[in-house]
Amino acid sequence: MTPTTPTATISRSRAGNAALWTLQVLLAAVYAFSAFGKLTAEAQNVASFEAMGLGMSGMYIIGALELAGAIAILVPRLTGLAALCFVALMIGAVTITWAIGGGILVAIPATVGVLAAVVAYGRRDSTKALAARVRR
Repeated sequence: MTPTTPTATISRSRAGNAALWTLQVLLAAVYAFSAFGKLTAEAQNVASFEAMGLGMSGMYIIGALELAGAIAILVPRLTGLAALCFVALMIGAVTITWAIGGGILVAIPATVGVLAAVVAYGRRDSTKALAARVRR
């Protein structure tokens, strides 16, 4: 068993922080791109939301949530909460995709949801700090 030196802990912490920031930027890009298609009412998105029974208003609401989350996941105080909200959004996406017979397409929101869960867990301290600040 080797003792953990402060330098090794700091390096691991920096690497973890860099990995989380990389995931955050990736998720922000994915959600911003996804939101753009919904907010501009691209034909494919309109057809998908009509097939799901969510209609145009559902498409615009989800697009707005995705865009807000894409911005919030890059704001340090909001990162953990935004990632947690994305996990909830992806649980809904997986459920609806599965229910309408999406088959293998379930893998896309499931993968994005897992990445969001990794960020939510990694940034849980920011979520706790935000909750404590709101309670005051």
